[in-house]
Formats: sequence, structure tokens, C-alpha cells
Amino acid sequence: MSSQETEASPQTNGEVSSNGAVAAVDGQAVQTATGDPAPQQPAPPPNAWSVIKGVLFRIFVIWAISSWFRRSSTPDPSTPAGAPHLPSRNLFPKESLMDLYVYISQDEVFSDFNDTQSLFWFHRDLVYGDWNTGDEGDGCYEHSLDLDIQEKVQMNGSLYIHVYFTKTGFHPDPKRKSQYRRLATVHATRMLNKFKRRKFVKTKNLLTGETETDPEMIKRAESHGPVEIISHWHPNLTINMVDDHTAWVKGSVPPPLDQHVKFDAVSGDYYPIVYFNDYWNLQKDYYPINESLQSLPLRLSYCPLSLWRWQLYAAQNARSPWNFLPEDTYEQSDEDQDSVKVALLETNPYLLGVTIVVSIVHSIFEFLAFKNDIQFWNSRQSMEGLSVRSIIFGVFQSLVVLLYILDNETNFVVQVSVFIGLLIDFWKITKVMDVKLDRENKLFGILPRLSIKDKSTYVQSSTKVFDDMAFKYLSWLLYPLFGCYAVYSVLYQEHKGWYSFVLGMLYGFLLTFGFITMTPQLFINYKMKSVAHLPWRMLTYKALNTFIDDLFAFVIKMPMMYRIGCLRDDVVFFVYLYQRWIYRVDPNRMNEFGTSGAEPTGVDPNKDSTAQGEVVAAITEKAKDEKKND
Repeated sequence: MSSQETEASPQTNGEVSSNGAVAAVDGQAVQTATGDPAPQQPAPPPNAWSVIKGVLFRIFVIWAISSWFRRSSTPDPSTPAGAPHLPSRNLFPKESLMDLYVYISQDEVFSDFNDTQSLFWFHRDLVYGDWNTGDEGDGCYEHSLDLDIQEKVQMNGSLYIHVYFTKTGFHPDPKRKSQYRRLATVHATRMLNKFKRRKFVKTKNLLTGETETDPEMIKRAESHGPVEIISHWHPNLTINMVDDHTAWVKGSVPPPLDQHVKFDAVSGDYYPIVYFNDYWNLQKDYYPINESLQSLPLRLSYCPLSLWRWQLYAAQNARSPWNFLPEDTYEQSDEDQDSVKVALLETNPYLLGVTIVVSIVHSIFEFLAFKNDIQFWNSRQSMEGLSVRSIIFGVFQSLVVLLYILDNETNFVVQVSVFIGLLIDFWKITKVMDVKLDRENKLFGILPRLSIKDKSTYVQSSTKVFDDMAFKYLSWLLYPLFGCYAVYSVLYQEHKGWYSFVLGMLYGFLLTFGFITMTPQLFINYKMKSVAHLPWRMLTYKALNTFIDDLFAFVIKMPMMYRIGCLRDDVVFFVYLYQRWIYRVDPNRMNEFGTSGAEPTGVDPNKDSTAQGEVVAAITEKAKDEKKND
């Protein structure tokens, strides 16, 4: 595959906000021509590893499904009509001579072959499956030209490319009876422009009602509504001819390849696969088509493509016919894949290999942390030494994050993951507190009242005292910070409304100062002089993931706030490690026999040692008996 240079216009697209900036839509942030952008609300930090893991997981799933279909989809001996399903062959044999015709038209169905202005590219005597000719000796050819824009295209019209491959000596026009052969002609059509959504978000200062929005943007938003569909253009496109001579059987081609392999109804053989390859066209390089443009540059490339690489491209671009997700979700997915494409194009191969390995390790640690976290809370009977208030605050924090990303229309996958995390936090509440339905004192006399009380092991221990004390001291710091941040947000930032202001303020505050809520557990550990009650396996796996995030947060381009967030989590964990080091031995901890290393008060040491000796002797004697029985 030949590399495709970017010839995009400096114009960009995105979601326009009323403060003169353009909010993130289609994965981009665009600034209007007038005014400096106002300070934006903090956005959720991007997680590059989640994107990479998602793409790798998708490739694995499609490979597994394709392999399963290859094994299980044995050819049916006959069709319902009784005709046998036999292996087919490619209608274009290896090294066949071909002619390439490329037409550009506004019509989706092309028929005017006599229009010379529609003929964009004609190339004679291409060799099917030849990898050694071409301008660079790789079998590839290029052709570029500027297209004149008609008024219909400027007004969100469509432009189509019609590609015909014919065996040498034939013509794609069916009206030319002597020169046209159905089995000697391969045809593929595609729309060249791409329609993308641009959303206008009206924001203003909630106190003054003023905004720094460009008046033209406000007028455009009022005329087109909150969502505008705009045609976009990318100057590069590659036409791939798949070099494949597999004996496919009709009805047994595994998905998603079955969408591209076309069989002839009469002969039963299949046509060569023509694939329009725009995988390396980044979304940020598309620019809108409007009245200011007089021509559109187009550079076409023809290249042969191996079956293996075509399968990778087809798997990445495949969309399930049973998928229930809306169309804008696919646009968000395309934007997410851009980060992977940039990493593949710009990252050192060795660093890229390390990145993939580390991403897999990161996924394993993530799963192990999740598993051990569930096991710890599921089997926990006593709440001694654990900060219940921190867990309750964690539920509030997860709820704020979920409402914030819903208000800002974040990626659907992110919404689902945050929602699942919130459900887990709610489940933890049932483990750290007594949650019951009070059917005697019903709400409004109809609905059972929800009763939530602290567990007796938490109330009767010193942990509750230390927990209350920690949050009391913490409030002295959090409340002033929260008040200052709220005043700053309402004075200097623009918002869609008071609801968005509250969510944005809470989210920004939690993103900046949320790590402080991890300190009550440190305070409880300090007061109890023990860390034996903590889920150390889960903490260790999460800490390893944090260290991995630290390593690559400074390798991959990320917001500074995200890097600071990784660093502050490390600081808290190192404090946990320091506490584990100084509180290594917990003499008050009960062992499996129900005894501890601390001497009980008011007991004669001699009698206690005698009793312990008797216990040890009894255990030793029992072990000897078990050996004899064995």
C-alpha cells in the first residue's frame, strides 16, 4: 500500500460552542475565526490504551469468527433447487492484462460513457497481480487532478467515483456490443465526499448572560438548528485490486469478506475484488465543502493488495448488520481509531511493539484488579479498619462522572464502562452497610422504605471514630477549595445552563482534588497502626497499571492534567507502601486458630504459656495421628 500524503485545507470542522470555540465533535476541536477561545471545561482524559486494546480485541474477535466459519461452513452438497455448490475461480486469471477506467460524476448510477469530462483517469495494460512495475517498482500508479466544483456539490451535494476494470480490448459501456463483455468487466462505485455532523452548543456566562460567540456562528446555528450535516472532502484515495485466487464456495465465504466477494449468477465464478482503501485518511484531515472552494484536489492511487492485508482492512471497517448503535456512535469510533493510526504512522516500530505488549499486560492487570476487588468485598465480614465514608464518596464521584459524560455526549463505550463501574460501586454499598427494605414503614403507605445503616462491626469499632475524624479534618480543606473553584467557574467560564454548570464544576473539582478523598484511609491506617485490613492484591494490580500509565503518559501526547493525575495516584500509593513497611507486623491480628500474638491482659504469663504449650502439643499429636492414618 502506498503512503498517502495529506493535502488538506487548513479548515477544520467540529462542534461549535457559543464562546467562539468549537466543542469536540467528530473528535476535533475547532476555533472560530474571531476571538480567542474561552477557558473550556475539563474534558475526560483520553485513555490511549483503552483504544488500542479495543482495536486489538476487535481484530481477535473477527479472526476467531472467521476461523470458526472456515471450519464450520462446509459447502452444502446442493442448493434447494438441487444445483451443486462447487468451488469457484477468479474470472481474471493471474497476470491478466487490464484497462482501468475511472469516472467522476454526481450520479450514483453512471451511464454516460461518452462524456469525456467525466473520465478522470484511463490507464492501459495493467497486469493483474503484478507487484514489480509502477512508478516506484511496487505495482502502484498515481494520478492527480483538480476537480471543478459545481454549485450542487457546494450545497451539500454528492460526488461519486465509478471504477471499471476490463480485460484489455474491452470497454465498460454495455451499449458497445462488440467491445463489451459482462465476464470481462469489474465495476465498483463509491461516494467521494463524506457527510459529518457538526453540533452547535450555545454557552453563555450565567451571571451576565454575555457570550464571546461570533455573531455569524449564532446566526448559522439559528438557521440550521443544533445539528448541521456538512459535506467534507479528503484529497487522497487508493484503489486496491485484491490479488486473490482462492477457490471460494458461494454461501460459505466468512464474514465480513462475504460483503465484498461477488459471484456471477450464470458461471458461478467470482469477480476480482475492488477495494476503496481510505483507512489511512485521518478524520482531522477532512475539510468542509462550501462556497469558498472553487476546486477539489483528488489524487488516486492504484495498488495491488494481498488477501491477508485486505482481510485486516475489511475487519476494521466492518459493521455488524445487527448492531443497534446509532450512526453518530460510528463517527465517534472512527475518531477513536485515529489515535491508533497516528501511533502506527508516527511511532518507532520498537516502541510500538513495546506499547502493544504493555497494553496486553495492562489489560491482564486490570482484569486481576477487578477480580480481586470483587472477591475482597464479597468475602469481607468485618469493616474494621476500612473507610466506609470513602466508599460512599466514591459512589457520588462515579455518579457525577456518569452524568457529566452524558451531558457532554461522550463516546458510547465510555458511557457503558462508567455505568458498569457505578453499578459495582452501588454493590459495594450493600457490602459495607446494612441495606434492607423496611416493609413496615412504607413510603406514602405504598412503597417499601429503603433502610441503610452502618454495620455493627463498623459502629462498635474505633474505625468509625477515626473515619469521622478524617473526614472532619478533610472538610476543612475541601470546602474552601470547592467554594473557590465554584466562584471561578461561574465568573470566568461559559456554560449551557445551570445544570451543566453544576456538573462541570463538580467534575472539574473532583478531577483536580478528588485524590484527597483517598487520604482518610491513610489516616485510619495511621491511627490503627495496621494495614492488614486492606485489599493488597487489588491495590498492587492497580498500582502496576498506574505505573504503566505514568510511563506512557510522558511518551504519548496527553493532557498535562492527566499526567498530573497519574503522578498524584503514585504519591498516595507510595504512602500506602510506606505504611505497610512501618506496620509490617500486626500483633493484634487473629490467625487461623483464632489467636493473636498479643498477650491478653489480666492473665498469668506462666499459665498462658502452659495453655499455649498444651495447644501446640495437641496440634502436634493430631498431626502424628493423621500421618499414621495415611
